[in-house]
Amino acid sequence: MSQELLINLTPRETRVALVENGVLQEIHLERARRRGLVGNIYLGQVRRVLPGMQAAFIDAGLERTAFLHVSDLRRDTGETPPPIDQLIREQQSLLVQVIKDPIGNKGARVTTQITVPSRYLVLTPSSAGVGVSARIEDDGERARLRAVAQNFGAEEDAQAGLIFRTAAEGVGDDALAADRDFLLRLWDSIRMRAERAQPGTLVHEDLPLLLRALRDLATRDLERVRVDSREGLQRVREFCSDLLPHLADRAEHYVGERPIFDLYGVEDEIERALDRRVDLKSGGHLIIDQTEAMTTVDVNTGGFVGHRNVDETIFKTNLEAAQAIARQLRLRNLGGIIIVDFIDMSEPEHRRQVLRALEKALERDHAKTQVGVVSALGLVEMTRKRTRESLEQLTCEPCPTCSGRGSVKTAETVAYEIFREILREVRQFEAQRVIVLAAPAVVEILLDEESNSLAQLEEFIERPIELQVESLYAPDQFDVIPV
Repeated sequence: MSQELLINLTPRETRVALVENGVLQEIHLERARRRGLVGNIYLGQVRRVLPGMQAAFIDAGLERTAFLHVSDLRRDTGETPPPIDQLIREQQSLLVQVIKDPIGNKGARVTTQITVPSRYLVLTPSSAGVGVSARIEDDGERARLRAVAQNFGAEEDAQAGLIFRTAAEGVGDDALAADRDFLLRLWDSIRMRAERAQPGTLVHEDLPLLLRALRDLATRDLERVRVDSREGLQRVREFCSDLLPHLADRAEHYVGERPIFDLYGVEDEIERALDRRVDLKSGGHLIIDQTEAMTTVDVNTGGFVGHRNVDETIFKTNLEAAQAIARQLRLRNLGGIIIVDFIDMSEPEHRRQVLRALEKALERDHAKTQVGVVSALGLVEMTRKRTRESLEQLTCEPCPTCSGRGSVKTAETVAYEIFREILREVRQFEAQRVIVLAAPAVVEILLDEESNSLAQLEEFIERPIELQVESLYAPDQFDVIPV
C-alpha cells in the first residue's frame, strides 16, 4: 500500500492529509487560534477534590479547569488505588499531561502518568517496564525488541519504562538507542523546567501538527511528503534529518498552480465528510449522526436490490458498509461510543463475516478501537479513542436557526405561536393595534392558509393586526409588538 502525506500551510492554519492508494483516509487541521493541547505537560494545582466522583479539578492555567480521574493518577502497583482524597489534597502541585482536548463545555482531561513519545519509542517516566505495540505481530520481532530494551537496562530501571511503537518494527539497534537517548535528555529538561515553574505553567508543548504528523503518521509505506510551503519544507527536512533520516529525501516542495488539496480532490472529500449521508457504490448509504453522548451510524440498502435474494442484498450492503464506516471514522475523527445499526441479517455466518470485515478495516486505524458483537437487532457497539475534536467540531458550529437540533419549526407551528403571543400581549398591554414581524414563509401562511384564523383573532381582540416581512429573520423567529 502506497501512502502520501499532503501538507497545506497558510499563516493561520495547517492541514495534513493522509492519502492511501490515491484515496483520502485522514485529515488533520490545526489553527493558530485554537491549537490542540493533547501531549502538553503542565505544572498544575489541585483546586477541588471530589471523593464522590473519585476525581479532581486541576488548575493548569487553561481557560477551564482540567479533569483528573483517580485512574489517571500515578500508581506504582497494579492494585486498586485508594480513594482519591488519600492520594492528593487541595492546593497540591501536580505535573500533569493532557490526554483529551477540551470538547464542548468540558475541560481538558489530564493524567499524572506522563508519556513522552518520539518516532520509535515512548518513554514512561512514572512506570517501569517494557511494552511492545500490539500491531507488531511477529513473535520474533517482539522478542528482538525486548532484547534491545534489556541491553538498554530498561527492565532494571525502576524509574522509567519504554514502549516500542509500531514504527520500531525492523529498525536497527543504533537508531533505537539514539531515540532512547533523545527521550531521556528531553525528559531531564522537562523535569528541570517543572522544578523551577509556578503552578499553572506550561512546561512542555507537544510538536505542532506539521511535525507531529510526521512523527505519528509516517510508516514504511509512506512514499513521499508534499509540502506547499518552502519554509514548511525546510522545517520538515530539518526534523527528518534528526529523527526520520529515511524520510528526508522523500519530502518535496509542491509548486503547482492548482492548490495541492484541489489536485488530489481533498477539498471535495472534506465537504463530503461534513454531510450526514455517505453514499455507497452499491446504491446503499450511511447516515452518520454525531451527538455529545455518542455517534450513531445507520446502514440502509437504498436503491440496491441485488440480483439474487434479499438476504444476499443485505449481506453485500453490510459488507460494503463495514469498509466505508472504518474509513469515515478515521476521516471524520469520530471517537467515544459508536453505535452501528447494520441491516438485520438472519444468517449467523453473515453477521460473523460483517463483524470480521469491520474489525479488519479498522486495523489500519491509528486510534485504538474496540468492537463488540452483532446483537440480534443488528447493532454493533464499539469505541474509538477520542483525544482531539472531530472534523465537524473543528470546522462547524451549531446551526443558529435550530441551535444544533437539526430541525426547525414549520411555518404553521410558528403561526400558531404568534396567535398565542398576540393574546398574551393584548391582555398585558393596552394597545391600539398589533404589529407582527416574521420570516417571509410565516407571513405568507398567515395571509393564505391561516387568513380566516387571523381575521377571527382580529375580531376577538378588537384590534387590527399588521404583518411585516423581515427577510433576515430565521424561520422560527418573530416579534409581536403592541402599539
